[in-house]
Amino acid sequence: MKNIPTLKTDRIVLREITGSDLEHIFNGLSHPEVIRYYGIRYDSLEATQEQMRWFAEDKQCWWAICSPDKETFYGAGGLNDLNMNEKKAEIGLWLLPEFWGQGIMTEALPLITNYGFQQLQLNRIEGFVETENHNCKKAMAKLDFKKERTLKDAEFKDGKLISLEVYVKTNINI
Repeated sequence: MKNIPTLKTDRIVLREITGSDLEHIFNGLSHPEVIRYYGIRYDSLEATQEQMRWFAEDKQCWWAICSPDKETFYGAGGLNDLNMNEKKAEIGLWLLPEFWGQGIMTEALPLITNYGFQQLQLNRIEGFVETENHNCKKAMAKLDFKKERTLKDAEFKDGKLISLEVYVKTNINI
């Protein structure tokens, strides 16, 4: 079993996702506003078990984003598709809508990227953002992720092709 350390600031705690988070994960990944720009969605707790199995895979490193007392679940974030040979990963994050606009994303993303660079010794962290997700693009730029390219008509979503912008942050200490 992999060891997911607890990360924290004064306002948030990132802790390992556990089986008791199933309902929280379902609430997020079934919420129309959360999944609007997110590539995964579930329509039942049973279906959400697939996401829980995915979180447990060795190549994923995800956290529950919570209040400092760990009582309030804000969302989830982490590193996908860890590739230790190429020293890179993809970053992902989502928040429940009632916590949008409170600076949680801009506090959680640096914790995740710093962990990737300092503890996992990654050289490159990529973020794939739907072209219509303006809030996420603003947050990525604010956190020094640079837009590298646009993948035109890269995925099918809701029966139509969507484009993705690739944002990248590299470990400048290497």
